[in-house]
Amino acid sequence: MIDIKIIKNPTPGTMLIINQRSGAHWDKNFLPSALGLIQGKMIEMVVASDIAEKTAGVAVTDVRGSCPQNMVLLAIAGETSEVLECLYKIKSDKGDIHDCL
Repeated sequence: MIDIKIIKNPTPGTMLIINQRSGAHWDKNFLPSALGLIQGKMIEMVVASDIAEKTAGVAVTDVRGSCPQNMVLLAIAGETSEVLECLYKIKSDKGDIHDCL
């Protein structure tokens, strides 16, 4: 199961949280028009990241947490239309095999 949320026009404080809890090291002035958040199992998040980066010119990073179920959170940042397109493709990916080439 994958949980998906989107934040349009994230605040500098929201971006600071993502920056501090990820390895992205985005510039403190990086304020995308949308931030997609996806949480799921590790295997699902690796495939989701691949889909997002192949779909649009977005920035993807994992966000560290302390979930005992080993769930992973991805943040997808970029233009709203691009983030929405990525989230739609990730949500609609029904296959057990993903073409990673």
